[in-house]
Amino acid sequence: MKILGISGFEKAMPFKRAHWPGLDEREYRMSQGHDAAAALVVDGVCVAAAAEERFNRRKHSSDFPVGAIRYCLEEAGCSVTDIDEIAHGFNYAPYAAAYSVDPMTDKQYREVFSRDALLALVRRDCPGVPAERVRHVDHHLAHAASAYFTSGWDECLVVVADGMGEAHGVSVYLGRDGTLEMLFRIPASDSIGVLYSLVTLHLGFDFNADECKMMGLAPYGDAERFSGFFQEHVKLTAGGAIRIPILRLNRDRAERETYAATRRVLEEQLIKARQPDDDITDEHRDVAAALQACLDRGMRHLCGSLALRTGQRRLALAGGVALNCTAAGRLVTSGLFDDVYVQPAAGDDGAALGAALYRASVHKDVRNLRSPAPFYGPSYPVSAVRAALARFGDRLQTIEFGTFEETCAEAARLIAQGCVVAWYRGRMEFGPRALGHRSILADPGDPAMRDRINAMVKKREAFRPFAPAVALEEVHTWFDVPPGTELPYMTVTVDVREPYRRQLPAITHVDGSARVQTVSTKDDATFHALLRAVGTLTGRSMVLNTSFNVNGQPIVNTPDEAIETFLGTGIDCLFLEDVCARRREQ
Repeated sequence: MKILGISGFEKAMPFKRAHWPGLDEREYRMSQGHDAAAALVVDGVCVAAAAEERFNRRKHSSDFPVGAIRYCLEEAGCSVTDIDEIAHGFNYAPYAAAYSVDPMTDKQYREVFSRDALLALVRRDCPGVPAERVRHVDHHLAHAASAYFTSGWDECLVVVADGMGEAHGVSVYLGRDGTLEMLFRIPASDSIGVLYSLVTLHLGFDFNADECKMMGLAPYGDAERFSGFFQEHVKLTAGGAIRIPILRLNRDRAERETYAATRRVLEEQLIKARQPDDDITDEHRDVAAALQACLDRGMRHLCGSLALRTGQRRLALAGGVALNCTAAGRLVTSGLFDDVYVQPAAGDDGAALGAALYRASVHKDVRNLRSPAPFYGPSYPVSAVRAALARFGDRLQTIEFGTFEETCAEAARLIAQGCVVAWYRGRMEFGPRALGHRSILADPGDPAMRDRINAMVKKREAFRPFAPAVALEEVHTWFDVPPGTELPYMTVTVDVREPYRRQLPAITHVDGSARVQTVSTKDDATFHALLRAVGTLTGRSMVLNTSFNVNGQPIVNTPDEAIETFLGTGIDCLFLEDVCARRREQ
């Protein structure tokens, strides 16, 4: 059986622009359906998945994922008419009556959220698919399925936390015997994910996009300074519930569109709003620290209460909040669970995968296997690499190696010498993390490397940390985890071991933590081989690993995009499969 999962709402932001003109550009991101994606599940297993942004080159794109769909079908060697079902990771039909009470929301439902609106896009971009093959899956149920059916566990607690699905900010399920039983929900009007995003906006960053920046800023601040504000306004109540009364202050439609009343409270009782170009001060750092502490506390309360209620010692997480590596790391070390799994594409792109897996489970055609490193995106043959290099031949000088071993040895030598290396190989990652196929790599022991990459390569804020990729057999040497701890998705923050923090300045955050990615031969034999080659030269099988893109740009997909990004940055050399490219002026 072939099931194509999709996510996103193409018309959500255009509708908001048309009916609420004149808003701050960042306020238009207070809408549904970003990070559109497609995922193809064949006989219960994912064979291809990708976010639409990687094809149309618009970060967090909400467009109907026609490029991602086309890729998935090509990867599987089938056409859209071969698909048994298309499953969308939202289902607003149960809320149609609530939207109908107001003319504006009724119009929004019909033009953006309704089945008719989805079918119109399917007819436009997937002609020939009968309407009866198009299905809808509740958004949080799709997220839950993405976590449970890739956990490899027959039984576990599944917690979904994000800004909001159709009407909820948190949903908790019991995964057991191939089914998901709803246990508990928190409405969007008490969503800790929405609060986190609103404070992100208040501190001058983008709503529904820059929450990771807050996570990176938080360790620089003093959480105690503003802890009283968050303790007053975020109430942890019996059974795992979270109440946030300031989110309920937005009474009319205009206030609800921008959370205007809530933001007035932030302005009057927290600090003045920072504009995007303003300097970041200790005040902003302290607010970020208090916010992160609030999220950590809320997630521990939520997950711990439901663990106590169910007796479950295994936790699977999905939803945008699950991508907060600090909160996930706190749960890992909390002692509440024997094992914690964060679905590697936990954001809304992963809802496409979850929608397909859930519908496969309905047909009793799903295989619950632990997700491998999610290399579900496209790869390009050597012929495409050579053609791309030829198009830029006047600006590049290249060396093609005869074997991967030669490629690996040269890349390791350059990294050990202090070069910044772009590494492009195999199938692209699905989800927000580059895991060694579309990566920028460097020596984690170089004290100047972090600032260099932030300023000259990534072109982003200096406070943001970089992650290490380390061979699995060495993870316990450098990081405070037991031997053999597998962290293959770069979704959890752990502590760098105290003796090595000064030796690893490029990947050790100000609080001594790092967002670790472990690599084994099972995960990725070629990337593991590179790490081992680096280890032979440096004494540690580890690199700094960050995504191959610049600030505001999606991770590169095609060889041409890799070359263009390389030429526009301070990266020293680019490895495209077994070809090393440098600028001619070098």
